[in-house]
Amino acid sequence: MEFNTDLLYVFIAFIGGLLPALFWLWFWLREDKEKPEPYLLIAVAFISGMAVVPLALPLQQLAIDLYTGDNLILVWVVIEEVLKYAIALAVVFWHKAVDEPIDLIIYMICVALGFAALENALFIFNPLTAGDLTNTLLTGKFRFLGATLLHVLASGALGACLALAFYRSKTAKMLYGVLGLCIAIVLHALFNFSIMDASGEVILLVFLFVWLGITALLVIFEKVKILEAEHYRL
Repeated sequence: MEFNTDLLYVFIAFIGGLLPALFWLWFWLREDKEKPEPYLLIAVAFISGMAVVPLALPLQQLAIDLYTGDNLILVWVVIEEVLKYAIALAVVFWHKAVDEPIDLIIYMICVALGFAALENALFIFNPLTAGDLTNTLLTGKFRFLGATLLHVLASGALGACLALAFYRSKTAKMLYGVLGLCIAIVLHALFNFSIMDASGEVILLVFLFVWLGITALLVIFEKVKILEAEHYRL
């Protein structure tokens, strides 16, 4: 039987993108350990995030024919963030298990990590097939520490806005959703613009700001837990 090298590369790239995303998924699910979400719905959210990638790619390819430079980068970001939010609305947020504010953050992060897992695999695949092991490992490392957490931060910020509006009117929820989407787009766009043709020192500085944002997101998690506790005391 002939050995299929291409399939092996696909498998390695997929695992290389999946395992780091699963690590971060485990990390964030610990924030909801008091009332954990159904594993099946978490898996659905994660896989839905992966499904966004093949939906986004043709739209981003179309954008290449219509935009250039900074406009193109911004349009790409808008496509990704809108699709991640749309898939969460369509597949997850209507479910009865989404019954507390923190769930909205958790599921947006699940979607983001699913997206990041497949996107990372695509980035790893090219240097891997070229036999460039050094760039393969560096790409995986920087995606793990930077781009993956950027997706978590952007989608988590959107989820946080939705969580803050959980007990408000439908109109408020819609407005907070739009605000959260705008914040996600701004964060994602700033990251992309900052790392374009950046030196090593600048990239490390950008990563530092992402990690500071993740720290702020952890603080927001605690604020949302307090919001829920106060609601039930009323």
